[in-house]
Amino acid sequence: MAGLILSTFDWVPEAPRGYVRDLRVRWALEEAGIPYEVRGVSFKERDAEHFAHQPFGQVPWITDGDISIFESGAILLHVANRSETLMPGDARGRAEVTEWVFAALNSVEMASVPWSIMVFSEESRESSAWQKLDGFLRLRLGHMETVLAKREWLAGRFSVADILMSDVLRLVDRFDGLADFSACKDYVVRATARPAFKKARADQVAHFAAADVA
Repeated sequence: MAGLILSTFDWVPEAPRGYVRDLRVRWALEEAGIPYEVRGVSFKERDAEHFAHQPFGQVPWITDGDISIFESGAILLHVANRSETLMPGDARGRAEVTEWVFAALNSVEMASVPWSIMVFSEESRESSAWQKLDGFLRLRLGHMETVLAKREWLAGRFSVADILMSDVLRLVDRFDGLADFSACKDYVVRATARPAFKKARADQVAHFAAADVA
């Protein structure tokens, strides 16, 4: 794993710093103690090589030897499968972690992303579109509140599922969307208090800030 390379943008504007999804990968790699190199790719000019690795022109992707993987969920599963720090060794434990990985991406993030776009767009909170998306997100958060009120982490001990779910909820919390969901908010606080998260976030912010000078 010493040759693992994480590719992300060389620069992004201030607003998304600390939230670009390469942070999830950095966090997982830090938790697992896997060495990696970060390479920047142009934010403004996305060339053919970029699209060869990431067909939507986004980030992140990793190269691990002759393997290239895009999409943060797929990358995190690849990393987790190399480390029992993030993925249990037994079949039952692996199944539980895996289902919560997909729940974070398909049940919660699918509600939180359009909601956050509405926030960034400064959509009126009285509009029909806002009311529908906010109601959808609150429904999903209500289900997560019930789950997280009863457990510290999603699948027993901390796992890759917690990296994904807490990062999804962290964006909602950025815009006070967890104000009525104390168990969800406490979960985000627990997760982001971990040293690996703090290092990953600081490294990402420093990476983008270094390009300001350049």
